[in-house]
Amino acid sequence: MLRRTFLISALLALACAALPAQTRIILATTTSTADTGLLDHLLPRFQARTGIAVKPIAVGTGEALAMGRRGDADVLLVHSRKAEDAFMAEGFGSLRFDVMHNDFLLIGPAGDPAQAKGRPVAEALKRIAAAQAPFVTRGDDSGTHKKELDLWKAAQVAPAGAWNLATGQGMGESTRIADQKQAYLLIDRGTYLALRKTISLVPVVEGAKELFNPYGVIVVNPAKHPRTRFAEAKRFAEWLVSEEGQALIAAFGKDRFGSPLFFPDARK
Repeated sequence: MLRRTFLISALLALACAALPAQTRIILATTTSTADTGLLDHLLPRFQARTGIAVKPIAVGTGEALAMGRRGDADVLLVHSRKAEDAFMAEGFGSLRFDVMHNDFLLIGPAGDPAQAKGRPVAEALKRIAAAQAPFVTRGDDSGTHKKELDLWKAAQVAPAGAWNLATGQGMGESTRIADQKQAYLLIDRGTYLALRKTISLVPVVEGAKELFNPYGVIVVNPAKHPRTRFAEAKRFAEWLVSEEGQALIAAFGKDRFGSPLFFPDARK
């Protein structure tokens, strides 16, 4: 944890040096928004519209929320609703908006050694554990990791043993490790679509209601951290849920994958 905090501090120092202070905000976000290319799609358009540069730090939801608690970020884009609600209840966030959603899916080797394909989520996980088939977990308190733990708990399985492989890495790198080891993995659909041509793992379980994956944007409360750039962060959050921001999210991925990687939630 100390090493991770040091790395984040170094990234923040580089961000501060690279961008003019009067036009710069720090966005702490889950790795899926970076791995899919969504941030590259959105952030230049926001800067062109407002003159405000956004420096993303992609660390996973747990660490993004921790950065918000420390005042190391101005705005958060994350995907663990229970953790987000706790952050708001503790007074660390000044406002939160629903932004978008996709879903998770369980992927695994084409041969499906646990015979989990097409099963309900809980049964699929029980079969993986019973077979002690390799399962890669991020193990990093990210939104994906939090969802995974909830699913194991619902299945009444404690994932422990040599078959349960923790990477401590983001979604993209964890996917590559799972592919190398021919392991099962919980992944958000956006990252899967972005990487599917580079891996051999295939969907095993998808479409279940418990795999729903919503994202929210939170502006850090300046009452807790007066040095944060509240006005600029609020403008970014409001832009994400504006007609323009939501249209850009809805269009992202259609040209490359034939389907959006995320679906807008703010303007229903």
